[in-house]
Amino acid sequence: MNVVETIVVFAVIPLAIYGLAGLLTLRRRSGAPRYRSGQAWEYPPMWWSANPEGVGAGHRHAGVENSAPEGAPTAAGGARGNW
Repeated sequence: MNVVETIVVFAVIPLAIYGLAGLLTLRRRSGAPRYRSGQAWEYPPMWWSANPEGVGAGHRHAGVENSAPEGAPTAAGGARGNW
């Protein structure tokens, strides 16, 4: 393998790949218009919940009540996820 082949394989080809990837990120995308900060938000608010059945009036998250006596430690902690 001569010097020219080495430069092509280890320099020109990787630079061409990076250049192509860079050009693909700069191209215009067609489709729905994107939200830009400062624009008015014309959609209703939507909140994400991991438990949609538990969301609503009168529902509380599990574990909100503190059943420990006054002054007792409330956290178990640990690397096993036992809180």
